[in-house]
Amino acid sequence: MRGSAGKRPVVILVLAVLAAVAATVVAAWSGGASAAPGGGGKIVAVGAESQYADVISQVGGKYVQTSAIMSNPNTDPHTFEASIAVAREVGNAQLVVQNGVGYDSFMDSIESATPASGRTVINVQQLLKLPDSTPNPHLWYDPATMPQVADAIAADLAAVQPSHKAYFAANAAAFKATLGKLTAAIASFKAAYGGTPVATTEPVADYLLTAVGADNLTPWPFQADIMNGVDPSPQNVALQRALFTGHKVKVFLYNQQVTDTLTESFITLADQNHIPVVGVYETMPEPGYDYQTWMLTEVQDLHKAVADKVSTEHL
Repeated sequence: MRGSAGKRPVVILVLAVLAAVAATVVAAWSGGASAAPGGGGKIVAVGAESQYADVISQVGGKYVQTSAIMSNPNTDPHTFEASIAVAREVGNAQLVVQNGVGYDSFMDSIESATPASGRTVINVQQLLKLPDSTPNPHLWYDPATMPQVADAIAADLAAVQPSHKAYFAANAAAFKATLGKLTAAIASFKAAYGGTPVATTEPVADYLLTAVGADNLTPWPFQADIMNGVDPSPQNVALQRALFTGHKVKVFLYNQQVTDTLTESFITLADQNHIPVVGVYETMPEPGYDYQTWMLTEVQDLHKAVADKVSTEHL
């Protein structure tokens, strides 16, 4: 099971361990230093997911020491287990960026167990003013999300080191400027292929698909079941299969990080019906990508699938 409302990583939090870490963190912060325990005068920051850590790094530049909690694109994010090392990492951070919408609720538990008066938390769900009932938690796939996150990061870093406010603001502006290629690619696809019917396993890239004007024909209950680790109903499985056998879709997109026998059967069915397959990622592929190039590449892969019938299952 991945959760009952949106994608929720399966996390094991041992309270006794967190209590021990909390004591360590309190001791580390007790000196009241303006720079976190990382040393070197750098602000210590943590992104719950690698994509948020990447944006922190781009905005913070040389004045920030950044790490990501979930950063391995070759593993299932839903099997993530918080450890004492992760708890200490979060506890020592002055700035934390997390997704919210239940996707990384383990962060709330760690933050509660490792209180620190000098820590600021950017919850992206709250930043975007989204309700807890938001059905799709993959907020970073919405092109409108990261510009707001970058501005929030710049403001919070400046609150820690006011002398570098202009530096952080300039980096946030530069980050947003580099999203121009992504914005152009989205507009180009929408103009040329808006309304293209596609199928998915789960709503990892749904926000991006909406932005490019694609028409996702996979029933939402099917997507939600796959997202939450629930077996879809036979009726919805049949509807999904009919999208391929009836050649009703031009592309099949699936979560490359989370596959099972059902997903593999749909990949095979797509291949048999000459429907291109695109693998999308939940956490940022590393190395070789930053947030901008990752999103741009996924739009380009979708374009290749529709225009040239070329599959791209792995980045």
